[in-house]
Amino acid sequence: MASFDLSEDYQDLSNTVREFADEVVAPVSAKHDEEHSFPYEVVSQMADMGLFGLPFPEEFGGMGGDYFALALALEQLGRVDQSVAITLEAGVSLGAMPIHRFGNTAQKEEWLPLLASGKALAGFGLTEPEAGSDAGGTKTTAKLGGGEWVINGNKEFITNSGTDITKLVTVTAVTGQDERADGSIKKEISTILVPTNTPGFTAEKAYNKVGWNGSDTHPLTLNNVHVPEANLLGTQGRGYANFLSILDEGRIAIAALAVGAAQGCVDQSVKYAKERSAFGQNIGKYQAIAFKIARMEARAHTARLAYYDAAARMLASKPFKTQAAIAKMVAGEAAMDNARDATQVFGGYGFINEFTVARHYRDSKILEVGEGTTEVQLMLIARELGL
Repeated sequence: MASFDLSEDYQDLSNTVREFADEVVAPVSAKHDEEHSFPYEVVSQMADMGLFGLPFPEEFGGMGGDYFALALALEQLGRVDQSVAITLEAGVSLGAMPIHRFGNTAQKEEWLPLLASGKALAGFGLTEPEAGSDAGGTKTTAKLGGGEWVINGNKEFITNSGTDITKLVTVTAVTGQDERADGSIKKEISTILVPTNTPGFTAEKAYNKVGWNGSDTHPLTLNNVHVPEANLLGTQGRGYANFLSILDEGRIAIAALAVGAAQGCVDQSVKYAKERSAFGQNIGKYQAIAFKIARMEARAHTARLAYYDAAARMLASKPFKTQAAIAKMVAGEAAMDNARDATQVFGGYGFINEFTVARHYRDSKILEVGEGTTEVQLMLIARELGL
């Protein structure tokens, strides 16, 4: 039988990040949430710990670990602060990972050591005003001429795209098109590396979001942005396929973050139920509260097993698309359901933003939307079933 017990190395990593989350991240989370400020001091310490380099080879400045190691770190961070966790997730799986997976040697040597160090961040410019779940609706264009790509278009909801340490955004763009036999047009979509100091690249005013207030998210404008032809990432026309594979991996990471959020709600609720008294005894003694928290634990546990399974398949080079979709859906729903129930356990205090469960209530909804909505996951699962 398969065992889901962690090896000593994985457990040590998980424990280390858990301690960091409790002692460094948690004390400043409410402040950054209230101020909508990016936690540079926390990110700097995460960089010093090597968290941004976890899944990358040592030859490119990484820690020589794997994607599961990243997932374990995200779970522990997600318990106390989803904004910090998504900064790491997006910086690694969306920012640096495309270069690691599809970049040539020169691109890897230029960018991976910097991004793996955590001293710089990269974003992934996929979503557009009219291209979200239907990424094939991309309208941003990149035209090649004189050894340069000239890029024009707009991107939406791009994480890590406007911080003081953001140095790069990989953008998807239409680089050509073909006419099908039925007369319809098939877009050729490619991915191109755009340094953020390139003239014409603008990170617009940050969004005023419901949650993830300590995370950096901007719309982007690309107005006649000129970058060298060599900035094409991977093969021309393979951008659509490549970003789909990046999202498959990213769903494991998002699932791990969501499991952390779900578990954080359990932990906070258990602690509160043991301390809060009503009608002469701690509220945890009442079956209504005890059973609610028990269901929360069951959700977190189930979701954890789902992402463990998807990650194990990925690391074994086995098909994992469906398992990643299941993990992302189950974990996102567990985080949202647990946040709602935790808020109920806390009563009026659950509606006060300085409490972790209140932040989880606001933060967790996006886990059912970002990197593929619940409906997209259901579509992928149903497709695998032949429906």
